[in-house]
Amino acid sequence: TVSPSVDGIDNKVHITPANLVAKLHRSTEPVHTSRILKATFPSDHFIHHDPLPAHLDLGDEGAANHTRLSTTHKKPGHQLFVYGKNSFYRKSPAPKRYPARQTLAASQAIARLHQLRSSQVTFAQQNPEAIDAGVFHNDVISVGNEHLFFTHEQAFLHQEKVLDRLREKVDGLEIISISSQEVSLSDVVRSYLFNSQLVTLPTGKIVLIAPSECKEIPSVNRAIERLIHEKNSLHDVHYFDLQQSMRNGGGPACLRLRVVLTPEEITATNAGSWLTNSKYEALRAWAIKHYRETLHPNDLADPKLLLEVRTALDQLTQLLELGSIYDFQYS
Repeated sequence: TVSPSVDGIDNKVHITPANLVAKLHRSTEPVHTSRILKATFPSDHFIHHDPLPAHLDLGDEGAANHTRLSTTHKKPGHQLFVYGKNSFYRKSPAPKRYPARQTLAASQAIARLHQLRSSQVTFAQQNPEAIDAGVFHNDVISVGNEHLFFTHEQAFLHQEKVLDRLREKVDGLEIISISSQEVSLSDVVRSYLFNSQLVTLPTGKIVLIAPSECKEIPSVNRAIERLIHEKNSLHDVHYFDLQQSMRNGGGPACLRLRVVLTPEEITATNAGSWLTNSKYEALRAWAIKHYRETLHPNDLADPKLLLEVRTALDQLTQLLELGSIYDFQYS
């Protein structure tokens, strides 16, 4: 979760890596994620917090359950923290089929750490029915960009109250809500419609970056076509084939971490982290050289695989000018 300096009391950019305790295979990531973030944002413009304690009552999934809304990125914004359950009030609504990965306590802790004013924050509970339908993160059922908030009518518990508060707190907020009658929860999950990205172009127009599944599923395609032909801030849609990512549970938003920076803060970041044409070509060459097309279970018993992976990671961190990130690089 990242809060820009324009929002915080101390005028610093605050960064907290998610602890990801809800899934065992993800819970090992925060140590290295923290190192990567510190190497990417290395100056005193940035305040780096440790991940929250690794306990299910403080389950934190980071930006996947966090949206910042504002008139423009440069102006003070309002931060929406979405949680799945209140760990300390056992009678509160909660999903029954799938776990709620984000807790209210975790969201509140992040807001405190980032020195956000209470008037700048909304804590909203995700609809338990949506979680049980497969909406494991809020970014699978809503997405925001500047003054535009795109959501499904079953995204939140007490949804109208949540949206009314956002309208009150964000000047000029535009909310586009898709009904269940138009797009069912099952089609939302299959298409990753709301896991798309909303991007503001240099012209000021907002476009939707969506997986090709959104074009192939009739209800979703009709909804998108309706929206881009109606009078609203959504100007156009661009579809991309992301089948390999989608089959592993990742859509466009899984590549997204919005970090709003001032020109001075941009200068203070690690120059090697920025994508340029030459950096793209170097990364492409790295992937072609190191990324396997196939992996057999028997390969996992081969010590050469460990050396192969470490070699690839070592070259990648040097390519991005991040220095030593992984423990084997310190030995």
